[in-house]
Amino acid sequence: MSFWVYILRCADGSYYTGHTDDLERRVAQHQAGTISGYTHDRRPIELMWAQDFPTRIEALEREQQVKDWSRKKKEALFVGDWAGVSAAARSLPRVSASLDAGSNRTDGVATASSDTGANPQAAMAAPPPVIVLVRPQLGENIGKAARAMLNFGLTELRLVAPRDGWPNPQAGPAASGADVVLERATVFDSVAEAVADCAHVYATTVRKRGVTKPVVTPEAAATAIHRDSARAAILFGPERSGLETDDVALARTIVTVPINPEFGSLNLAQAVILVAYEWSKGVALASPPEVELNPPAPQFELDGMIAQLDAMLDEAGYFFPPDRTIATRRMLRTLLTKPAWSSQEVRTVRGVLSALMPKKRPG
Repeated sequence: MSFWVYILRCADGSYYTGHTDDLERRVAQHQAGTISGYTHDRRPIELMWAQDFPTRIEALEREQQVKDWSRKKKEALFVGDWAGVSAAARSLPRVSASLDAGSNRTDGVATASSDTGANPQAAMAAPPPVIVLVRPQLGENIGKAARAMLNFGLTELRLVAPRDGWPNPQAGPAASGADVVLERATVFDSVAEAVADCAHVYATTVRKRGVTKPVVTPEAAATAIHRDSARAAILFGPERSGLETDDVALARTIVTVPINPEFGSLNLAQAVILVAYEWSKGVALASPPEVELNPPAPQFELDGMIAQLDAMLDEAGYFFPPDRTIATRRMLRTLLTKPAWSSQEVRTVRGVLSALMPKKRPG
């Protein structure tokens, strides 16, 4: 199944952003007015752009990202003008901390919230944080950071003055398939420009830099990001030196990982994955499949295995001295009855024991 993010142009010139698992049907519903809400009184509508994703969470993340874009940036997206998208991102005005990231206004033109169904809380869900790599040095590290992001559901990457320029051919192989993150990455000349549309900025650092700001763990930062509906950005510094004091000064909160004081060196991707993992705990990512365990073996099967082992040990002269035989047998039974052996496991062990038994010579 595919999940689609789409943008409609309404009759009044405004744009509506939504997501669905059936694009053709959903557009037809908007056009017919069978969906109450923003587009109902702004028909006719026109589909301007759509993109499909393999999972709903990826579609939701992309929807939230695109919904916050300016009109100019959206229109660059419609025609595939990626240079224009990047330029529009750099020219975004600073967003007030009091402005809801899910606002229905962009550049003075109305946009609509996502299709949230009957769940009123969905419209207030906090958008995923933006990952900002400040002056990254190696393309490989950018790719690895992108891989770490996508592992835990983050897709919006911003680069501030990458040393070797962008795009970087070394990033793709290192991303190991996280191409969607690299393709959407935008480049900025300064940290201030990269976080201009974010109401909350976190700076990751393991060193004190003379800046008096709240210091929290990645877990606490993730909790705060989920609790607030405004967009957040998380800054990561260059591989060699980390964030400069002026970079940290732009942030409102410092994120520090409890780490070995004798060796406090994390590479860029490690730092990103720690923060991304803590954020992912608050969203519904795929969980490992539950595997039903085989039921424990009946007691008679377990007793048969123990009796077989006991007979082999007795024949081999294991129970010595004789006055310790009872205690030794009790200890073996305790040991062998600790795990919840399944019938298959019992049969396997008995097969092993049978293989170890000395073969009787004929005659």
